[in-house]
Amino acid sequence: MPGEALTSGWPYGHRVTETANARKIAFATFVRRALEEARATRAWSGTEVSRRTGVSRQTINRWVRGDWASDPEAERVVAFCEGLGLNPATAFAALGWDRRATPRTAPAPPPMDPDVEALLRRLVDPNVSDAEKFHIRETIRYLAYRPTLPVDVRKRGKQAG
Repeated sequence: MPGEALTSGWPYGHRVTETANARKIAFATFVRRALEEARATRAWSGTEVSRRTGVSRQTINRWVRGDWASDPEAERVVAFCEGLGLNPATAFAALGWDRRATPRTAPAPPPMDPDVEALLRRLVDPNVSDAEKFHIRETIRYLAYRPTLPVDVRKRGKQAG
């Protein structure tokens, strides 16, 4: 029945309704919580989320405000979710899109280097100080975004050693 609340398998415990306003509120809540999680767990700014997802800050801000006349484009919703490591089916449920569809299964993650696994364990370990976690994240950020060394410079280093 239109306007009647439907329970979706939404992890945030919201009830999704078919009314346009309720769908906007549900999707805005989903986006807001995804951004809060990205800030808290990854220390990503809005600009970084935009860069990682390929969705402009203006679009993300419109979604947070529920300020859209027609539904967001599915491709942008998928890009936003995948950039943050979220299942797009969750966002689709918030938007009231085909809750019967089975979500895509994510491909198996590539094998992870043992040193990277150790760093990840330290980042979630409650016994590791926030200062140390901050330094780990900053070092990872530096390494992830530094310019790649030219191939010939790397070869010269091996010849000298």
